[in-house]
Amino acid sequence: MSAVADEGRRARWTPGRLALLAGAVVLAAVWVAPLAWAVATSLKPEAEATRTPLRWIGSTVTLRAYRQVWEAGDIGRWMFNTAYISVMTTLLTVVCCAMAAYGFARTDFRGRKALYGVVLAGIMVPPQVLIAPLFAEMVSFGLVDTYWGVILPQVAVPAMVFILVKFFDGVPRELEEAAFVDGAGRWRVFWTIVVPLSRPVLAAVAIFTFISTWNNFLWPFLVTTDPNGMTLPVGLVNVQSSYGLRYAQMMASVVIAGLPLLVVFALFQRQIVRGLARTGLAGQ
Repeated sequence: MSAVADEGRRARWTPGRLALLAGAVVLAAVWVAPLAWAVATSLKPEAEATRTPLRWIGSTVTLRAYRQVWEAGDIGRWMFNTAYISVMTTLLTVVCCAMAAYGFARTDFRGRKALYGVVLAGIMVPPQVLIAPLFAEMVSFGLVDTYWGVILPQVAVPAMVFILVKFFDGVPRELEEAAFVDGAGRWRVFWTIVVPLSRPVLAAVAIFTFISTWNNFLWPFLVTTDPNGMTLPVGLVNVQSSYGLRYAQMMASVVIAGLPLLVVFALFQRQIVRGLARTGLAGQ
């Protein structure tokens, strides 16, 4: 019996599995190394941040760069703005994209395929191309320097509609048909049957949207000029540009801006993987 167990253990560690493990370790190192360097640099005295030869650890470990960055700008206000904008954008994106995707996946109407083709074509359009018309639209609506001016242009995400359509196509139609027989309407079926079954993929869409919105720099930079309305990435860049290039403070800003996202990803990584697996995109 023990010989069979030993043979099974040896079979699990095949050259192919070892190669995959080695590749995963290399990719993890490539991802972790810049992050570790940013943290190490942020803890150095400013004079040692660019000293050659480069060293991971400075002569002293100090939090002075974090204190200077915090005192130079209104980080608390910027973090609140970023959190509010990210949460509202995430909620609106999930609701709007889910309803649009369900309409494409389950309803028949004239021009459905053509309209869905337009949505898919939107995936291939770089967001930078739309900046000028979007900014003109926000100016005409009087939404410059407002939360809604930052939020609304980020709500329509064709890629999320595509992901949700693929998931809804896999939901058994029998469940909906049984509800229709019991007298439920399309709206009630969507909210009471389809949405609860779609929690994993909706969670994945929400997390991806939250992360991309939190990290978005270009659009909030263009549409906000009031320091009280700036998001965290925009505010930190303005602080850096005002005081010149200081590497320790720059890395401290990166850590401050990225730490909430690391926490969110660590808490919800299972939902991300599960949501992608259920859409069928994980293996593509």
